[in-house]
This record gives sequence, C-alpha cells and structure tokens, in this order.
Amino acid sequence: MTDHTVVATTTGVRLAHRTAGEPGAPPLVLLHGLGETAADWDPVAAGFARHWHVLAPDLRGHGRSDWPGDYTPEAMRDDVAGFLDALGLGRVDLIGHSLGGVVAYLLAAAHPERVGRLVLEDVPAPFPREPAPVARPAGPLPFDWAAVTAVRSRMDRPDPEWWDRLGDITAPVLAVAGGPESPVPQDRIGLMAERIPDFRMVTVPAGHLVHATRPAEFTEAVLRFLRPDGAGRPGQPAGPGCPEPARGDRPKSVPS
Repeated sequence: MTDHTVVATTTGVRLAHRTAGEPGAPPLVLLHGLGETAADWDPVAAGFARHWHVLAPDLRGHGRSDWPGDYTPEAMRDDVAGFLDALGLGRVDLIGHSLGGVVAYLLAAAHPERVGRLVLEDVPAPFPREPAPVARPAGPLPFDWAAVTAVRSRMDRPDPEWWDRLGDITAPVLAVAGGPESPVPQDRIGLMAERIPDFRMVTVPAGHLVHATRPAEFTEAVLRFLRPDGAGRPGQPAGPGCPEPARGDRPKSVPS
C-alpha cells in the first residue's frame, strides 16, 4: 500500500490512511484491530486492490492518526464515518478485524446506507466478558497504550444497545472465524445471526489473525462473498459462489 495520507475527518480527528488500487474502483475500507495499524492489512491488500480501491485508516490512538486520549468504539465509529465524509465516499464495502470489526458493525448499524457488504474477522457478539489482565509491552509502541486499557474495559462491559442495534444492519454480513486456536470464544460469533438479518459464517482455522496467518484462504473467502458474480460492486446481491446466510443457526464452531 502507499504511504500514509492524513485526512481531517468531520469529527475533528485526523486519520492517517494507506491506499492501494485504482482510485476509480469501488471503495473497500479495512479497519485494523486493537494495537495494530493500517500496515497490518499488507498481506491481503494487493489481492483486494485488483478489484477495489482499498483504503485502510489508522484508528484514533494508533499509528500516525491523532492520539486524542478519548478511546471508545463509538468514537472510532464516528471517526470512520467522518473519514468517509471527508473523502466524499458514500456507500462502501467494509472489512473489520477484532476491534475494527466492532467499529465496523457499529457503523453499519448507525448508518446502514453507507455499507454495501460487511466482513467481520474473528469478532464476537457484544456480550459481557470476564476482564483479563494485560501487560504493557516494553519500549515505544505504535499506538497509545491508553487506547488498549480504555477499549478493553468497554469490550468487557459493552453497551446493551450494541446487541440491540445489530438488527439495524441491512448489509449482507460474512463472519470469518479463526477456529479453536483463536482466543475469541467461537460460539459467540455465530450468535450475531440472531440479530443480523443477512448473516453467514465461515471458519478458517488460523487463530485470531486470520488475514495475516492464512492470507490466501482469507482473501478467497472474502472474494467469494464480496464478488459473488465477479462484479465487485458494493452491495452486490449474493450469488451461488457465496456462503449461505446462517438464518439464525448457531454455528458449532465460532470465535469470540
């Protein structure tokens, strides 16, 4: 991907981002996980750039974006909406990993008209979890450690509205689960089928970092979903090559 470009979003927070592909191609936005940056998408960006204009921002508190000290998934959601506004992007396809997936589904619920198709990589349903201690790594970090503590606290006790508003998502959704090696409880992922009307799931047994550990398999699963007929247009209807919707089933194997 290209070097970072900084965009002043309509929320006032500046987001750095990297791009790949032709600017005239349909837009595909990639949202990284907690403690990562846009560079985390490098293993799969080139494959997606054959079909889309790929845009990968550093979320607030990460990389070269602003580190404002206020870190909630809701604030990050609003930043991403402001990022789309600043770039004049209307409807986009959206992929989010871990925290980026939470930000992505919050955006798709709050602004359903902005998201054509949504991919959630190893993202559990928003239910309370037991807090787990996490130690700060030694040395300088490419992210604000305050973002880690703030976001993890929020994820431990998510707003019940997150679950309620999953039903407002109109985009087709693909959940890519990491399988038994992931620290995310797999059964929590498929529970989102109870709220999201058009939901399907595939498991790539790679652990939490599916796109980095098995980039070819991740890319193939996502391409089948985003381009079921090869058209590559945001929000294209599902076709025979795309995983079928879960229709409320609870998958036997899901990450959380």
